[in-house]
Amino acid sequence: MPPSSWPSSALPIAFAITCVISIYFSNPVHGLDAQTVIDSPLLTKKIGTNRTIKVDINGDGDFRSVQAAINSVPEGNAHWTIIHVRKGVYREKVHIPVNKPYIFLRGNGKGRTAIVWSESSSNNVESAVLRAEAPHFIAFGVSFKNDAPTGIASTSQNQSVAAFVGADQIAFYHCGFYSTHNTLFDYKGRHYYDNCYIQGSVDFIFGRGRSVFHSCEIFVIGDKRVKIRGSVTAQNRESENDYSGFVFVKGKVYGVGSVYLGRAKGPHSRVLFAKTYLSKTIAPQGWTNWSYDGSTENLFHAEYKCHGPGSESKERAAWSRELTEEEVAPFLSIDYIDGTHWLPVWL
Repeated sequence: MPPSSWPSSALPIAFAITCVISIYFSNPVHGLDAQTVIDSPLLTKKIGTNRTIKVDINGDGDFRSVQAAINSVPEGNAHWTIIHVRKGVYREKVHIPVNKPYIFLRGNGKGRTAIVWSESSSNNVESAVLRAEAPHFIAFGVSFKNDAPTGIASTSQNQSVAAFVGADQIAFYHCGFYSTHNTLFDYKGRHYYDNCYIQGSVDFIFGRGRSVFHSCEIFVIGDKRVKIRGSVTAQNRESENDYSGFVFVKGKVYGVGSVYLGRAKGPHSRVLFAKTYLSKTIAPQGWTNWSYDGSTENLFHAEYKCHGPGSESKERAAWSRELTEEEVAPFLSIDYIDGTHWLPVWL
């Protein structure tokens, strides 16, 4: 639906606290109050299933391999299935194929459950540790790490994707994404990232997804191989009829070195940082059209009430915007991704 028809209800803006308040809700999807933590029991309750497959690297489960557990889910799966991945480092690539929706990949926390592989490729999808190509996929408390060595700058061997998110209605809660170049390929569809950690150096959140990143921690690793600074985002919206865009609400961006908030990957590139802490790792210009030689007239690179030393706006790129409360309202609503229709919970 076009922006003019999006509701202007705002996302609740409270940060999660340490205690969990368990409240029964009668509806299938819910925005939660300021004192609620989205944790594994809450998500499990909301999706309403008792079908669980256990993965344990030490053999104390149904499978030792995450992919083996996924392979056991029948094609055309129409009911939520929990794949509980117990603590450990699982060295494998994981693929959620298009014909296996309704999988809930539940880890024991992003510091305890990790899926790790090492691969660089000229093909971003081929290098990905996680390939999520089925709709209705949820992950909680899992880290996805591509630990391939950083290659030679500006070559195909530089692309080492941690996760390829290539389907509609996908959500990640308390997950980690680790790589350097092209960490998170947010390819297409409506996505929600809540309290996730994303690390990288160059274009490390890229694609044309329509996605909300709520209270996410973004850590920058400066790329010292090239003079051109890296970018947190490289969003590839191609036309005014394309409703994709990356929206960052709250959270923080910090790290080592100097990067841009985003670079234009397409003529209508759309990225917004709202109420986000920006450290001095953000270059004063904020945004760049490096490698894009078209008009900047239709770029939507925007900020709203950000704070921290990197939020100073006097040297910002000429085409970037500081939005008004009225302008930002459609993007701060969970309806930007139609979340009330498919998300189990959100903050």
